[in-house]
Amino acid sequence: MVDIATRVYNHRWKMDPIVRSLIDTDFYKLLMCQSVFRNKPDTDVTFSLINRSTSIRLADFIDEGELREQLDHIRSLSLSRGESTWLRGNTFYGKRQMFTPAFMEWFENLRLPPYHLEKRDGQYELTFEGKWPEVMLWEIPALAVLMELRSRAVLHDMKKFELQVLYARAMTKLWGKIERLRGLPGLRIADFGTRRRHSFMWQDWCVRAMGEGLGEKFVGTSNCLIAKNRDLEAIGTNAHELPMVYAALAKDDEALRQAPYKVLADWHEEHEGNLRIILPDTYGTQGFLDHAPDWLAGWTGIRIDSGDPATGAETAIRWWQTRGEDPREKLIIFSDGLDEDKIIELHKQFYGRVKFSFGWGTLLTNDFRGLTENDALAPFSLVCKAVAANGRPTVKLSDNPKKAMGPEEEITRYKRVFGVGEQEEMEVVV
Repeated sequence: MVDIATRVYNHRWKMDPIVRSLIDTDFYKLLMCQSVFRNKPDTDVTFSLINRSTSIRLADFIDEGELREQLDHIRSLSLSRGESTWLRGNTFYGKRQMFTPAFMEWFENLRLPPYHLEKRDGQYELTFEGKWPEVMLWEIPALAVLMELRSRAVLHDMKKFELQVLYARAMTKLWGKIERLRGLPGLRIADFGTRRRHSFMWQDWCVRAMGEGLGEKFVGTSNCLIAKNRDLEAIGTNAHELPMVYAALAKDDEALRQAPYKVLADWHEEHEGNLRIILPDTYGTQGFLDHAPDWLAGWTGIRIDSGDPATGAETAIRWWQTRGEDPREKLIIFSDGLDEDKIIELHKQFYGRVKFSFGWGTLLTNDFRGLTENDALAPFSLVCKAVAANGRPTVKLSDNPKKAMGPEEEITRYKRVFGVGEQEEMEVVV
């Protein structure tokens, strides 16, 4: 087992680059990338870094030169032969050759496009522009770099034994969570923590701890590189990015209203089984379900990623019942801001009523709360989102208005088109 504290103490980034592979990313990004490559390859998009936790002034303590070195290193990466073989030949979600030969040939020749970086008022403005299939693959590595550089900045002046104690405490903290979850009957839980992890090495340690501590209840990881290296299932479906861009491309209000369903119609043509998971909250869950076509009720399940998760799950159960579906045969994936207390609470409320699983993210792979002076390693909310498509702004409403993004006039228009009324604000922790 890697001695993480010693590696951190002796750290030289050229030996330990933060992102070491193009598949050090979430599986859903590759699934979505193939869909975009097939359906909208010539769409021009802009992605931008958004720090929701404005009190964390990243540019004040992350060195710009080091950030550029890490980003430039990512631009030098390409698929290795072993990575290509794994993607081409492995079975994902019970399907061989998940990725088409045309997509793989394109991916094998890919280098990520340029970035634009500047400082402004204590924050980094980091943007990526170009064709959608290329630019979208910047999201996860860009976030991983910023999160780990923040961790390195905090740890920089710590001595060797101080680091040993810090990581021992963090390991003990995580193991305590695992012990609490171990007794839950029928638990299914996966690692979703790549984008805001403490570090690659720490995420890898967390994944191995989950595997040993939970056994078959730990069903895999969203991180493709770790899945490959540890012979685990790669987990993931789709995300808000698809409906946000499709909606931005809509020519009028009616096309906008249909855009979220057009996304899933394209997805329906490519995937089946447990990949047919609805993410309904981009423009409000209730409105999405109220106007959803009947064929969507036959999909495998729903992922709940904003708002109160119990409320979202109850809404999904009622929807399935009104559409003549048995909720006990459906799957709900909880994935927003989870920690062990919330997982236990949701398990108690829904066990036996519906199938469910948990995608455990930041508070699995980056929970150093209370372990450093001034809580300097506490996780924070950093995202990298598509902000424009073919020159038109994107919008996200969410079930939590604190997660809404886009120009105010467009947010107002989208709320009108999608019939979004009053919403309850919830704290955005991560």
